[in-house]
Amino acid sequence: MLIDSHCHLDYFHGDDLAAVLARARDAGVGEMVSISTRLDQAPDLIALAMAQETVWCTIGVHPHHVAEAPLAEIAALVALAAHPRVIGIGESGLDYFYDRAPRPLQQESFRRHIRAAREAAVPLVIHARDADEDIAAILDDETARGGPFAFLLHCFRYGRELAETALALGGYISFSGMLTFPKSEAIREIARAVPAERLLVETDAPYLAPVPYRGKRNEPAFVAHTAQKLAELRGLDAAALARLTTANFRRLFSKTG
Repeated sequence: MLIDSHCHLDYFHGDDLAAVLARARDAGVGEMVSISTRLDQAPDLIALAMAQETVWCTIGVHPHHVAEAPLAEIAALVALAAHPRVIGIGESGLDYFYDRAPRPLQQESFRRHIRAAREAAVPLVIHARDADEDIAAILDDETARGGPFAFLLHCFRYGRELAETALALGGYISFSGMLTFPKSEAIREIARAVPAERLLVETDAPYLAPVPYRGKRNEPAFVAHTAQKLAELRGLDAAALARLTTANFRRLFSKTG
């Protein structure tokens, strides 16, 4: 069984969602995590996760959206994370590529999400784009201030230095369809080097469809193509890679065990 550790099922509705879930099952994707980008999504994401036994969810505010409403309070994040179908907090982090919110606001939101994840004892799902140095600095600083916390760098597209910082702090790294892109050799080099017990796979659906679906709408079923590429890079067969990443997922997202 494969697990899509990061997708956005709120983009799919009605019969389309039912078909997406069915194709995931047929592709051997037994579970998936629908990731939050705004707090006002929480009721719908939780309802979906309650209705579909193969779906889990997170709660949190993406850096793109932190200026659209008052910053999330730590207590509110912790309270939402208490729901049995909510297995993590996020996605939160920094995005300096689009800069849709002021950077100081993104940084404060990121710190609040870190502190909430530590208090709630669930992993933090981290989004980072063109912000490697500040992500690493905040991870180091928050660990020094409050102690370690579980986290996942999702959709890894960053530099080796951030990967090394994350791994040194106990973090996990998830690879998306970008792993299959012809020009992603630097990402593939990192995927070969990450310790086996820290690897996960994801789609980030509906974005970043892997080869051979690149340019089309992504969906959880396609995580099988990313997993196949990761297996090749690691010298594993598909079944062994599935067992490995599923065990890692259970260890990180312990509420799913």
